[in-house]
Amino acid sequence: MTPLPHTRSCFVCGEANAHGLRLRFQTDGKIVHSRFTPRGEHIGFKGVTHGGILATVLDEIMVWAVAVATRRFAYCAEMTVRFQRPARTDEELTATAELVVDRRGKIYEAKGELRSVSGDVVATATGKYLPIPEGEVAGMLTELIGDRTLY
Repeated sequence: MTPLPHTRSCFVCGEANAHGLRLRFQTDGKIVHSRFTPRGEHIGFKGVTHGGILATVLDEIMVWAVAVATRRFAYCAEMTVRFQRPARTDEELTATAELVVDRRGKIYEAKGELRSVSGDVVATATGKYLPIPEGEVAGMLTELIGDRTLY
């Protein structure tokens, strides 16, 4: 598995974001993987992780799946999340995602999922992503920390 870069300020992977999740991602070259343990401040209902936090993690891992497969970063244009069961706080989750369709570099489709340690599906997602215009990428890359050779 190859570790992927992270950023300084991103809510999901930013190392300097005091309120962020600080997740790290890795890839086998096709599928992106991460582990996430929701904390008490991520609660929606008592003891249950807020669905918006789970959706955020799925969006981020799908963005990385697009980047790994296409060598381009992209913005989310549309995302559908299906919640299968509640995710308890302090329950480690495994996140995975992969690119499923590249529509000639104009739109990318990805899928992702969150699973409990026991292998139960917590949530699945699909998303459509638009490539970030070339003129905006250079400034974004200055935020990356780690190996940038993939991009």
